[in-house]
Amino acid sequence: VQLQASGGGLVQPGGFLRLSCAASGSIASINNMGWYCRAPGKSRESVAAITTGGYLNYADSVKGRFTISRDNDKTTVYLQMNSLKVEDTAVYYCTVGRDGMGWQYWGQGTQVTVSS
Repeated sequence: VQLQASGGGLVQPGGFLRLSCAASGSIASINNMGWYCRAPGKSRESVAAITTGGYLNYADSVKGRFTISRDNDKTTVYLQMNSLKVEDTAVYYCTVGRDGMGWQYWGQGTQVTVSS
């Protein structure tokens, strides 16, 4: 499985970005898709996930500002990021996995920088 993330960039506080991640290869039974981030000097942490049955999970820090979604064929996952804050600055990674297998595959990361 290959994951190609895009959509990162430089944005001012209060702005928005939309990240996309396209999955290709042996993607059969890939039901879980998510986004993590790694801020400078910090460990990687979960941002949002969409799992089997369409259940959504968000980190407390992004609730009400970020929205995760995916295409019906589960080949692309999106992260709509609104009301961005300086502390959202990080490299964002998409990840996917099959039920019971954890996060199996990771994208290369896309940089999001929020700065005035």
